Amino acid sequence: MSGGTPVRSASVLTHGRPAQSAGALEILRALAADVGTELRFDDQEAEKHGLTAAPGLVVGGPYRSDSDLCVVLGGDGTILKGLRRQIWTGVPVYAVNLGEIGFLATIDPVDQDAGLRRALAGDFAVLGLPALEATLPDGSSYSAMNDVSVNRRSGDRVAELRYGIDGEDVGEVRCDGLVVATPAGSTGYNLANGGPVLAWGVEGYAVSFIAPHTLSARALVVAPDGELELHNDSSSPVELGVDGRPRGLIGAGEVLRIHFRREAAVLAQTEGTSFYGRLREKFGRLAG
Repeated sequence: MSGGTPVRSASVLTHGRPAQSAGALEILRALAADVGTELRFDDQEAEKHGLTAAPGLVVGGPYRSDSDLCVVLGGDGTILKGLRRQIWTGVPVYAVNLGEIGFLATIDPVDQDAGLRRALAGDFAVLGLPALEATLPDGSSYSAMNDVSVNRRSGDRVAELRYGIDGEDVGEVRCDGLVVATPAGSTGYNLANGGPVLAWGVEGYAVSFIAPHTLSARALVVAPDGELELHNDSSSPVELGVDGRPRGLIGAGEVLRIHFRREAAVLAQTEGTSFYGRLREKFGRLAG
């Protein structure tokens, strides 16, 4: 969409703390009114900011995933929410970082005025991001833009997990849990476990272990078409998390299956953005 068509409609998601996004929202509303972009706010966003319907402002109802653009004013959690809302729609998510790290953000607050103006003009590049599909023993499934985690429950003994690819056993480990991460999610929970960082554009996903009770457990990068099968060989259930949110239990003896899904969501980027530059800037800043 770089240098492309002006945005006619945009759905807006904001930081969980309204005061954090109030200034950016004011800038967005002024720019949208100036260029004629319709802004759409669902019930939750309208209540959060005390919004009422007005010309160019659609307020209330469920989230609209059929807009030309999703504009996020928040941190990585809110950006993930936007990506999940727009999964499989092809609608880009354009994010202003109002959180701590903002690894997924399109622009930082210092650039929000010019950046949002470019957003509404359709002047940005796009990057397709993969997702993980986690299928539970009962056949239900969840999509993760960042990661799928399995953790022993508080008070339970160490988990005994066995894992395989495409029906072939790869290994087993006693641990507190494991994390399966997309390239976009590899700089989160997976990185904290000592797992590998996967550059955006890499096809495949990482598996890393949480507090393994062995010296032989090693992180693994799985090819994109490989189905990961995770067997809970523990005597008790383990907890399932999807993008940091609890999603139930995997019972003793049950199997969780995970697949890689290409280009599930679309992230807007500033022209010339480099993954490695972003990595250096975001995580180098934390080390300084």
